[in-house]
Formats: sequence, C-alpha cells, structure tokens
Amino acid sequence: MDFALTQEHKMVVDMVRKFAAEAIPVIREYDRKHEPAPLLPRMAELGILGVGVPVKYGGQGLDYISLGLVCEELEYADSTLRVVMAVHMGLCAQTIFHWGTEEQKQKFLVPLAKGEKIGCGAFTEPGHGSDFAHIQMTGRREGDYYILNGEKMWISLATLADYAIVTVRTNPEAEKPHRGLSTFIVDLHSPGIKRGDIKGKLGVRAGSTGWIAFQDVKVPVENRLGEEGEGFKITMTAFDRGRYTVAAGAVGLIRAALDASVRYARERETFGVPIGQHQLIKQKIARMARDYEMGRLLYLEAGWQMNQGIRATRITSMAKWFATEAAFQAAHDAVQIHGAYGFSDEYDVERFFRNGRGSIIYEGSSEIHTLIQADYALGYRRDKPLRIELPPYDPEEWQ
Repeated sequence: MDFALTQEHKMVVDMVRKFAAEAIPVIREYDRKHEPAPLLPRMAELGILGVGVPVKYGGQGLDYISLGLVCEELEYADSTLRVVMAVHMGLCAQTIFHWGTEEQKQKFLVPLAKGEKIGCGAFTEPGHGSDFAHIQMTGRREGDYYILNGEKMWISLATLADYAIVTVRTNPEAEKPHRGLSTFIVDLHSPGIKRGDIKGKLGVRAGSTGWIAFQDVKVPVENRLGEEGEGFKITMTAFDRGRYTVAAGAVGLIRAALDASVRYARERETFGVPIGQHQLIKQKIARMARDYEMGRLLYLEAGWQMNQGIRATRITSMAKWFATEAAFQAAHDAVQIHGAYGFSDEYDVERFFRNGRGSIIYEGSSEIHTLIQADYALGYRRDKPLRIELPPYDPEEWQ
C-alpha cells in the first residue's frame, strides 16, 4: 500500500489552499450578509471548476482523488466553497462525463469544465427528498421535445447555474415508480423557468440555495441523458459523486475545527494554566484528531476506487455518513472549547457549527446512510453492473 500523495496532488492542494485562505475574509463578510459570495469567477480562473474532468473535455486532467483533496481544502475555509464543487462537478459535470454522448460532452461538459458555465443538480422536490423514487415533476414527450412541469427545491447554485441535471417522471404508469424516471440536461435560461434563493438558512449563508420552477419548459430530446426510464440509476450515480465531495469536505471541516481549537486551547488560560492542559479539553481535541484521520482514509479509499473503475457506492455512503457526523461533533466541541466566544461570529467555529449541521441532511440523511450500510452488511443490498460505468482515471487519456 502506498499512502503518499503524488507531486501533482501536492501541487493542487497548495494552489487550492492559497485560494481558500484568500477567500475566508470574503466568506465572513457575505455569510454575515446572507448573500452568495462572488467567488465563482476566481475558481474558474484557477481551473478549480475543471478538477475531475479530462483535458480533452476542458478539464484539468486531475484524478478523482484530486477532486476529494480540493473539496477538503475548500471546506477548511467554508462549506460554501465545497458546495460549489459538489453540485457543479459532482452532480452536474461528472454525471455528463459518465452518461453523456460525445455530442453532449462537447456541448455541455466542455464549458462547464472550463468554468465558462456553471452547473447544478436539480433533484429534490418540496415533498420528496429521501423518497426520491416518488418524485412528482413530469416530463411529457411531444415530438422532438419533452415538456417539463413541476418544481425543485433546496437546489444549491439554483440562481447562479446555467445548466442543471434534472430528473423527472416521464412514465407515470410504470409498474415500479423508480422505473418511470428520466434525466435531462436543462438550460436554465429557457423560457418557462423561474428561480429564486431561499432565505433564512441556518448555515451555508454565503452560498446560493434555492428553488427552480418549470412551467411547460421545452427540452430537446437530444438533451436526455441515457435512455428513457434510466433516470433513477443516473441520479443515484450522481449522488455517489455528490456524497464523495461532501465526505471529503466534511473532513476539511474537522481539520478546521481542530486547528481553531488547538490555537485557542494554547492561548486561553483558566485556573492558572492553558485550557489545553485540562483533560476534558484534551478529550475533545483527541476525538477531532482521530476522526480527521479516519474520515480522510475513507474518502481517499473512495477516490482510489473510482480511479480504478470500481463502483464506489458503498464506500462513498460510509464516508459521507461518518465524516459529516464527525464534522458536526468536531464543530460542536470547538464551540464548547471556545466557551462564550464560540457562541459569537468573532470566531469561525460558530460558522463551522452552523454549516456542519446541514451536511448530516443533504446528499442522503444519516438515517438513510445507516440503512444503506446495514443492508450491505446483511447482504440485502448488492450493486448490479450499470449499462455505462464511470470511466476510470487514465493518465494518458485524461491529460
């Protein structure tokens, strides 16, 4: 086993770490204003938005492990930055890379990877999140078009994205609900689309989270991803990549909470000594250090599996479940270590706590992942081969 990062991995980590450090003051400002931080152009300029896509499709030619490393560094600064990669790259760009035709990749993937266009995934509906097989938004075939009607809710980058991967019900008569779904690449500037941001969020306040309403939106047949009725499978594979980015980002949040806590524990004194010398403070910091290493190994294993062309559904679910729970615990402990100051936005741990709570819900709640992992362990769940598998990382082909 070789646990060492390559020189390429180290270079991308250094680059993103510098960007993230520069972005922190901007994030703090916009988090307080509850407004999306204007950082997408800089991310595009640096090539961050193309990590995980081959050069021939406009990307940086960096592997899936690099994508995880990027997400860890981004969420070290703020969850908002990692959310961009989760939806733009994990849910949108890589889903087109996985399932798209060559024509679709040239038309949509290239501008996404170059950062000329922004993408998102529009899956959740006002009444359907975890119960995805029963979504209600419809797509009716009329000649060379599908007519989409319905609403998607809790969509990251809803008001900033140009394209969305959208899954709808195209066959309401399907014997099993999940077999009646199909997935499309939708231009969000199309007539009949309205969208807006959701206000009053607990966390990720410096990012766009919103709704998208579709009224008689015409989508060309050639924009359908995969075959009609294949939408559930396509969406689940998109969730694999989304969960991978969330897991890696959560590990970054653990590290951020750990570093902030160590700094404060060395400086703050009570009873005549730095609080880092008190055993119960040590317990909290030790737990963060342990969980950081465990979470990092899990997401790196997931990235390695994807590099090898191994379906990583089980491990990405486990990594997401563990890392997000651990990240929220780390943020909670960091607030406690900071005492009253942790209750104020004078210190970043307050923002970490608010941001960390959301990741336990989105991309599959902890309850859903608990059931998934139990079914794998009991043998009730097995991953069947897909009609199209995610392309493995090939340095000669990608660079």
